[in-house]
Amino acid sequence: MKIIGDDLLQALMDDMALTAQTEILPRFNAIAADAVRTKTSPDDLVTDADIGAERLLGTLLADRLGDLAIVGEEAVSNDAAILSRLADADLVAIIDPVDGTWNFAHGVPLFGSILAIVAGGETIAGLIHYPVTGDFLVARPGRGAWQVTAAGVMTRLSVAPPSPIGAMHGFVPLQMFPADMQTRLGPRLPRFLRTTSWNCSAFEYRMLATGAMSFCLNASLMPWDHAAGALIHKEAGGYSALLTGQAYGPTMRQGQLLLAPDQPSWQAVRAALMDD
Repeated sequence: MKIIGDDLLQALMDDMALTAQTEILPRFNAIAADAVRTKTSPDDLVTDADIGAERLLGTLLADRLGDLAIVGEEAVSNDAAILSRLADADLVAIIDPVDGTWNFAHGVPLFGSILAIVAGGETIAGLIHYPVTGDFLVARPGRGAWQVTAAGVMTRLSVAPPSPIGAMHGFVPLQMFPADMQTRLGPRLPRFLRTTSWNCSAFEYRMLATGAMSFCLNASLMPWDHAAGALIHKEAGGYSALLTGQAYGPTMRQGQLLLAPDQPSWQAVRAALMDD
């Protein structure tokens, strides 16, 4: 397995911070109407910040890492064939330039930038940057998950402790599931203390990895949403798998990903959500 060393990890954070300062923050709360466009639905948006940030970060990564395939959310939106690079290339950077674009476009500071470096079908570095606060969540396999402040202060992350179903907080974006799953899931959500959705994987993974929320059921497996966050969650002590029980990998495209504090909690959450 390729290894991302400390110096390279810091360089990747520097590239993300520069991208945020150059392409994202100047446009936050200053978006003109013609700078926001829809993609697949009225609430699936893209802005000039998404396009500019993906382009700049991709350029910086190519300059830094050399022979590298780039899989960016906005590029894939225009050409789905780009997703094949995940399976074909030796080294891949998966970029979500502005995760939580709906929030960003409406002046809500719940958005982030996500970067996963994938080698041999496995995530070898996961980084989530929060431009408004300037901090990061980062992880590498076997080296723990960390919050890194804008000043460089590092704090090791840990998921929530196991708790009874009735005491759990979780993320379930009910509106994103097929109609039959909405019908199945909806009546089961009151079994938990609270369920919600923030329309932003970057912040949902933050809440999971810091222990503020216990679980998350995701409706889709877009790699820019999960390749970095799933590694961060695992390195913070969490357990995740598809609802089928299959282990998650960044090249997967079909299924629903469930994350919980540990395997017994995962089994209990799955039963509460899916069993009759």
